Amino acid sequence: MLMLENKTMPIIIQPMSSPPDITDRARHLLKVLIEGYIEDGQPIGSTLLAKRSGLDLSPATIRNVVASLEEAGYVHSPHTSAGRVPTTQGYRLFVDTLLNVKPLDDIDFHSLEIQLDKSSSSDLVHSASNMLSGLTQLTGIVMVPLLENRAIRQIEFVKLSEKQILAILVMSNNDIENRMLQLQQEVNTTELQQSSNYLTEILAGKTMQQARSILLEEMEQVRQDMNSIMLSAISLGKQAVSGLADLPPEDYVVAGRTKLMDYDDLSDVNKLRQLFNAFNQKRDILGLLDRCIDAEGVQIFIGRESGHEVFDDCSVITSPYQIDESHVGVLGVVGPKRMRYDRVIPVVDITARLLSSAMQNK
Repeated sequence: MLMLENKTMPIIIQPMSSPPDITDRARHLLKVLIEGYIEDGQPIGSTLLAKRSGLDLSPATIRNVVASLEEAGYVHSPHTSAGRVPTTQGYRLFVDTLLNVKPLDDIDFHSLEIQLDKSSSSDLVHSASNMLSGLTQLTGIVMVPLLENRAIRQIEFVKLSEKQILAILVMSNNDIENRMLQLQQEVNTTELQQSSNYLTEILAGKTMQQARSILLEEMEQVRQDMNSIMLSAISLGKQAVSGLADLPPEDYVVAGRTKLMDYDDLSDVNKLRQLFNAFNQKRDILGLLDRCIDAEGVQIFIGRESGHEVFDDCSVITSPYQIDESHVGVLGVVGPKRMRYDRVIPVVDITARLLSSAMQNK
């Protein structure tokens, strides 16, 4: 079973702003206001804020502090409401300096461990995205590691009929890729075994891109030597490697799209349609995930910080995962800005670490 040495190790969160110059009292009231708004979804008035703050302050003093927070851009008053709600700037200050991140419950942690441990290598990404969505009730996204990043370990051929064979590539992370090949002429079992041995010898430890280059060089050399058997082997190898590498890639896996419909903050039909289109068209999602692949730890994009208009009303929380200490992908969640950051951040962090461990052990 996959294990992490310490599930409670510190969570690294990449801050995106410098600490502002506001009083401790203002920070405390902003924290209470945002936590209340996240919990209730309703604007927080001065009287309620005074009750929840635990401070011996009059409602008038509270109003003055809130007014200063509004002037600084951390809160605003929606329409005719007397209460305040946080702005993107307010959320940013909250997650960078005021948030208390709680460790994941043991039950949730072991549930993640078990589900990923039972997943096959090819199912790990799907399992991780489903778990992210299930535990956070948001949309889970996991980038698929590029095929080019994996090395070939072994190549085998299985004869299915006179002119049809199955190419089997065993990759360095124990993934198995299959490809049906159609031949121009019949090849016997002995020739297939010789081809398998030869290709495994010259391609083991090479990435798909490296394999293509090697096969092109080998083909030129073998043509000069007029070795028909070797030429046949290289031809099989080219079909197997090129065929697999040219398959349409699954860039990332998304789970829980429709969960976004449950949040009033994202209830606008046009905004939801734009979000769903973004998941399908991939460009905006991939652009954001690509920015995160070299990050250390959790990154949080609130509203327009993502750089993509479609996420203006959302928060996106991401973390890279790795194989052999190299970052190979990114996972995360998409949801409303009014989300339980203290709950979501550790889920994203732990899932990234467990996915790294699971992929390393498969």
